[in-house]
Amino acid sequence: MGAAGVHFEEFRVGDRYRTLGRTVAEYEILSFVTLTGFTEPLFMDLEYIQRESVFKTRVAPGVLTFAIAEGLTIQTGILHGTGLALLSYDVRVLAPVLAGDTIHVEIEVTDKRETKKADRGVVTFRHRVVNQRGEAVMEATIARMVKRAAA
Repeated sequence: MGAAGVHFEEFRVGDRYRTLGRTVAEYEILSFVTLTGFTEPLFMDLEYIQRESVFKTRVAPGVLTFAIAEGLTIQTGILHGTGLALLSYDVRVLAPVLAGDTIHVEIEVTDKRETKKADRGVVTFRHRVVNQRGEAVMEATIARMVKRAAA
């Protein structure tokens, strides 16, 4: 995608996009849990993690995975200058994202509807976040308000 995003009229149900991949680093997990106050031993205490966790390494909180997936989505350019608002999201965490995992997002347009305002519409997307092994780690249904081309 170029600098201009996709307008409401240009999205078609069934359209698919794929983001670039991104590796989640241990320091990013630590920074996020410190910033947000997720002070659970599962995120903060490496000795506890190695002794008690089934993962034996740092795991990214689901909301961090969602935030990274949103960033990857923005980087596609499909919403540059056309995305007006995130209206709703329904997220299912399917598997952990561990420090060192690389994720990407597979995006599908699943619905679109006009609104009472002529300058915008609502587009619904299904996001599937996938790790480097091809395993889905998160699925989300996301509704966004998107600018119309005529606006």
